[in-house]
Amino acid sequence: MVARRRGALRAAALLPALALAVAAAGCAQPTGGGGGGDAAGGPVELIAPGKLTTCTHLPYEPFQFPKDGKIVGFDVDLVDLVARDLGVQQNIVDAPFDEGIQSGESLNSNQCDVAAAAMTITDVRKQNLDFSDPYFDAEQALLVKKDSGITDLAQMRGKKLGVQVGTTGQEYAEKNKDQFGYEVVVFDDLALQETAVQTGQVNAAINDNGVLLNFSKNNPDTQVTTEFATGDKYGIGVRKGNTALLQKVNESLKKAKESGEYDAIYQKWFGKKPE
Repeated sequence: MVARRRGALRAAALLPALALAVAAAGCAQPTGGGGGGDAAGGPVELIAPGKLTTCTHLPYEPFQFPKDGKIVGFDVDLVDLVARDLGVQQNIVDAPFDEGIQSGESLNSNQCDVAAAAMTITDVRKQNLDFSDPYFDAEQALLVKKDSGITDLAQMRGKKLGVQVGTTGQEYAEKNKDQFGYEVVVFDDLALQETAVQTGQVNAAINDNGVLLNFSKNNPDTQVTTEFATGDKYGIGVRKGNTALLQKVNESLKKAKESGEYDAIYQKWFGKKPE
């Protein structure tokens, strides 16, 4: 069974009420006063007046996902803090992760001001966009069907391993496939990848530990059997050179960690405080 590629599933995945307006490309609007918005300490320019437009990729529970007609999640709550500090409201746009977000295209085309999609900071991505200070530590994890007997990649020889396109999990899987002898099956998003494990389309899946642990908690027919220490750290992305907005994002993250708001949001979505 061939995995569906990006672009064929989005309309079916979201409720009509979640029709998220894509901001039209055009001149950025300063949050207050005129002047250049790219200079550090200068006015922040946004693509739509009164809104901080965020590109994300759905679903990626518990970081961003649709629920009860709204987009919610850990990343959503954090960017809400940035929007609050700017005196605006957050507006969320669902964008392709591989071609739009990590490539920087969604930012360069004025589709959004920031990209918040549980996105690991990597040297390759740094060539396409600028990252905030890290806000979340993650590792890769292996999701399998319960009682499959698969506890590590060494038991995947001759089997199928599901990955999400454009992710560090895909990079990790490709890097190790010759050593362990499995076939890599690429999926367009997390939900398709997780469902493939449940239906037996793949024998296991690799992705960030936060999302797979959350899925296994809600789907007891699956389990995470191992985690791989990769040292991944998430960052919020902005268009390269947009130093004024980047500075504001970092200020909001720092303030939230100092005030305890970050810990409260972490507790809300992960059931514990960060280590």
